Amino acid sequence: MASASAASAAAAAAAEWEEAERKVLVARKPAFGLPTACPACLPVLLYLRMAQVPFDIHVDTSFPDADHIPYVEFGDCVAFNNEKGGVIEYLKEGKIVDLNSKNPSSSNPDMLSTKAMISTWLSDALQYELWVVSDGSIAHDIYFSDLPWPIGKILHWKKTRDVKQLLGITKLNAAEKDEEIYQKASAAYDALSLRLGDQAFLFDNSPTDVDALLLGHALFVLNVLPETSVLKGTLQKHDNLVNFAEHLKAQFAASSSGLGASPDPSSSSTPRKRASSGRSYKPKPRAKKERTEEEKTFRRRAKYFLATQLVAVLVFLSLMGGVDGSELDDDDGIDYED
Repeated sequence: MASASAASAAAAAAAEWEEAERKVLVARKPAFGLPTACPACLPVLLYLRMAQVPFDIHVDTSFPDADHIPYVEFGDCVAFNNEKGGVIEYLKEGKIVDLNSKNPSSSNPDMLSTKAMISTWLSDALQYELWVVSDGSIAHDIYFSDLPWPIGKILHWKKTRDVKQLLGITKLNAAEKDEEIYQKASAAYDALSLRLGDQAFLFDNSPTDVDALLLGHALFVLNVLPETSVLKGTLQKHDNLVNFAEHLKAQFAASSSGLGASPDPSSSSTPRKRASSGRSYKPKPRAKKERTEEEKTFRRRAKYFLATQLVAVLVFLSLMGGVDGSELDDDDGIDYED
């Protein structure tokens, strides 16, 4: 019964995709020469472009630490990053956009293991460098630059603690974990370089979701991380992986690409209606007078968001009364300019 219901929902979503006049990818803002500087958003954008799907990009700065971004809107449906395995898996499982369907290696165990390696070892290494090793300036530019300085700093510190907990890093095992993370990343790059060889793509010279994941990772590492990055230096040892990224960047990651319009600057100040558990909405044209009311609503929401963040900070600091400001800075090395 449940499987029949799921199949029916998938069929309805596929039909909605075909009928939708516009597909919209909601992502974080562009930076560092990339159409979006968010490491979670970039593979989704690349996947849609590899599938030759025309879509618009809207930038969301209202929820800097939200895990439902990126998401794709089409008709009355929304595919969120934190539901059903993420946007790419949702589109694949529902037979909506499946790059792998025509690839003869789609059922190859090597494809599954390669995907798992990118999604775990390389993803962990990237999170480690972005949130733990770096001075925080890159993460600030991507996620928190539109927030007031104190809120951005506290949210960054909280995210750093979350990543450390996720990776199992403590003060006692920090050096050991550092070595382990980079060893796994190096092994992953070795295996991917061997798998790619001199091909244009990883499997049978046609793009798959694994190519989108690898390309998103490689472009972020090469274009965003500093020259002092251990991860970047390790990737650059593999010429074919670097060439893979540089060649496909011009094809799929250029801001002027015909598939996926450049981000609309006004979208960063336009609230987008959220949906949950597969429920969604259908954007409709509004009269000019209604847009003014929408802007008022957004201002109220923005004030509410900032107020709740401030309350959360105050509650957090009251609970962590034993942690003074100098310990905060020394622990994670966060240093932003006003």
